[in-house]
Amino acid sequence: MAYYGGGPPQPPYPQGSYGQPSASPYPPPQGSPYPPPQQGYNRPPPQAPMSGYPPQGYNQPPYPPQGHSPYPPQQAPYGAPSLPQAPYGAPPQGQYPPQQGYGQPPPAPYGAPSPQPGGYGAPPPQYGSGPPAPPSTGYVHGQQAPVDMSREADMLRSAMKGFGTDEKALIAILSRLDPLQINSVKAAFQQRHRRDLLSDIEKETSGYFRDGLAAIVRGPLAQDVHNLHEALAGLGTKETLLNDVLLSRSNADINAIKAHYQHIYHRSLESDVRGDLSMKTERLFTMILSARRAEESSPVVPQQTDADVAELYRATEANKVGADQLTVCSILSSRSDGQIRALSHAYAAKYHRQLADVLRKNFSGHMEDALLFMLQAAEDRAKHDATLLEDAMKGMGTKDVLLVNRVVRLHWDRARLGQAKAAYRHFFRRELAERIRGETRGDYERLMVACTEVA
Repeated sequence: MAYYGGGPPQPPYPQGSYGQPSASPYPPPQGSPYPPPQQGYNRPPPQAPMSGYPPQGYNQPPYPPQGHSPYPPQQAPYGAPSLPQAPYGAPPQGQYPPQQGYGQPPPAPYGAPSPQPGGYGAPPPQYGSGPPAPPSTGYVHGQQAPVDMSREADMLRSAMKGFGTDEKALIAILSRLDPLQINSVKAAFQQRHRRDLLSDIEKETSGYFRDGLAAIVRGPLAQDVHNLHEALAGLGTKETLLNDVLLSRSNADINAIKAHYQHIYHRSLESDVRGDLSMKTERLFTMILSARRAEESSPVVPQQTDADVAELYRATEANKVGADQLTVCSILSSRSDGQIRALSHAYAAKYHRQLADVLRKNFSGHMEDALLFMLQAAEDRAKHDATLLEDAMKGMGTKDVLLVNRVVRLHWDRARLGQAKAAYRHFFRRELAERIRGETRGDYERLMVACTEVA
C-alpha cells in the first residue's frame, strides 16, 4: 500500500510557503566570528524547477495525492492552483546533488556533537533521510542584503536626533525591512553615524514600543538568543518563551541558535537549559537541542507511522502504571512535521481518540505544553500561529512580551504571516489588526499593526 505524505485535511484558508526555511538570495557574510561554513551549509546549490516536488520546510503540502492514501482525500486550498504531484519525499533525479555536511552541525565549537546511532532524538532508519533544509533567512550570522541602505540609516538618525523622537518615522522604516536589510541598515548606521542603532532605539523609546523596535533591530537570530537568555535568567524559567523559540524548529535553525548563543554568552545553550529544567522535561529539551529531527523532505513511511502509533498507544493509554514519557518525547521530538501529521491522523483513525487528548490526559505542566505545541504546530502551522497570537491577547490583561515576540517573529516571513492572518480570520472571526488595536495603545499599537500589514 503506497502512501505519500499524509495527514488530516487542513482548514480552507489560503495555502502558501509560510515559514519555509529558505536559502537566502544574498551572498554569505564576510568576516563572521564563526568558523567558515561547510560547503553547501548556508545555501543550497542552484535548484532546478520544482516539478511538483514538495518544497522543503514545514510548509510543504501536508496532504497525500488523490488516490494514494488510506486517509481522507486532500482538501484543495483556497485559490491554490493544482500542481502535479510526486511521491512525497522522493526528490527528482538531479535536483539535490549530494552535499558534504549540508545542513548538518559543523565541527566544534559551532554545532552539536555528531549524531549517534539510536538513542533519544535520533530519527529511525526506516524513515530514510531527505535533503536537509538550509537555515531560515536571517539565521546566517552577519549576512546582509547587497543593497545600499544609507538613506534608511540617515532617516533613522534624523528621527532620533535633536529634541524629541519621530516615532512614526521609526515605525514606517523599520517595520517593512526584511532580516538581511535590517543587518545592512545597522551596518550603514554604524558606518555613517558612528552610533549603534539598537542602543539609540533603546535610549529614545520606552515600554513595549521600545521592545518591539528592539526585536526588529536585533533580527530573528539575535532576538531568539535574547529571548532564550531572558527565559533562563533569574529565578524560574519562562517556559512559554522557551517553547516559542525552540520547539518545531528546523535542525539548521537550532544549530544556528546554539552557535549564536555560545558566541554572545560564552556558554552552551544546552548547559543553561539543563541548569534550569528538571528531570524528564530536561531530557525532552536535550532531545530538541540535539537537532536530529527528520528533515521535512524525508518520506512518510506507512509502516513506520503504524509502528509509531502502536508505540504511542503502549506508552500512554495501554500503560497501566503511568505513561512512558520519554518514549513519547523521543517520537515527537525526532519526527518531521509531515510525519507527526500522519501519525496523529492514524492514531485517531485506529483508536478513535485525538492524540492531543491523549497527551493532555497523560502529561502535565511544561512537558504537556511542549508536546502539544509540537503536535499542533505539525498538524496545522497557520492555525497554531493564530492561536498563539490569540492566547497572548485573551483573558484579563494582554501578555505583551509574548505578543511583541510573536508578531515580530511572524512579520519576518510574509508568506507565513499571511497564512496566520487568514487562519485568525477563519477561526476567530475577526481581523488580526482589529484585535491588536483593541489590546494595545499609542505607538505600541501602531508598530504591532504595521508589522501585521507587511504581508
